[in-house]
Amino acid sequence: MAERPRGEPTAQTLRLAETPIPQPGKGQMLLRTRYLSLDPYMRGRMSDAPSYAAPVEVGGVMVGGTVAEVVSSDIDGFAVGDLVLSGNGWQDYALSDGTGVTNLGKTPEHPSWALGIMGMPGFTAWAGLTQIGTPKAGETLVVAAATGPVGATVGQIGKLMGLRVIGIAGGPEKCAYAVEELGFDACLDHKTDDLAAQLKQACPAGIDIYFENVGGKVLDAVIPLLNPFARVPVCGLVSQYNATSLPDGPDRMNWLMGNVLRKKLRVQGFIIFDNFGHLYPEFAKAMMAWIKEGKIKYREEIIDGLENAPEAFIGLLRGENFGKRVIRVS
Repeated sequence: MAERPRGEPTAQTLRLAETPIPQPGKGQMLLRTRYLSLDPYMRGRMSDAPSYAAPVEVGGVMVGGTVAEVVSSDIDGFAVGDLVLSGNGWQDYALSDGTGVTNLGKTPEHPSWALGIMGMPGFTAWAGLTQIGTPKAGETLVVAAATGPVGATVGQIGKLMGLRVIGIAGGPEKCAYAVEELGFDACLDHKTDDLAAQLKQACPAGIDIYFENVGGKVLDAVIPLLNPFARVPVCGLVSQYNATSLPDGPDRMNWLMGNVLRKKLRVQGFIIFDNFGHLYPEFAKAMMAWIKEGKIKYREEIIDGLENAPEAFIGLLRGENFGKRVIRVS
């Protein structure tokens, strides 16, 4: 990281540097990155504002989940040629003592999926919906960023659990995909001027669960439609990540808290492995079965070259991705 961005990251935020390949010592292994995950939370790590995790230091390697190949190993349980789920960050090679590293074996069928549907995004969708959303068949679920790796999974799980699912996405192509391919009951384009009116029409019985990962005008449209005892799992606020000041207009905090009080809403933020890490085996078993049965569909964008990661990340924050965005590093 070359400098801390103010607002949206730019071409100057990150720089590509070349250094010698590190040499592993006793009790270490050398990992070569194959795939790098791009995720909205990374914008928060670029800032030094207080958060749930330490910021990346200026001059430091940008953090990120990776799938890597073991090049050499002095650690039991990790052999040369194994692919592993790790946290190498935005670099070709990294040293590891094995802490927090998961061995995927030598020939996983879809190695990059460990960064998406079978990893943090898929797990976030499953746990947020099932553990905080506590869905009941027949209820109405609204999910923003409906074709992203989290939102698309939330909506499909919702349908499997008997919910009426309304998606919100950016543009007619994404909305058509949510309905025609993912099976959503409806999907609304947040770029339209009458989103609030469309959402009200799409949710005649109100909203029982709102899976929050966007914030902004989508949240403004949802709040008045929430039913008493509605649940709001909060895993992100991507519309606000590049903000440098509070939103324009009147202070809406009292309006929001008034709705929380009067409607007895359950609004709960969560960081997936901090809150629900112990449930990963249960998630993995359920998700793998759904995928094998064709009940869950997954869309992935593969972009080649570590040097293209900064531009791809900026586009991700703008909503240009269509599915899970992954960098194929090598």
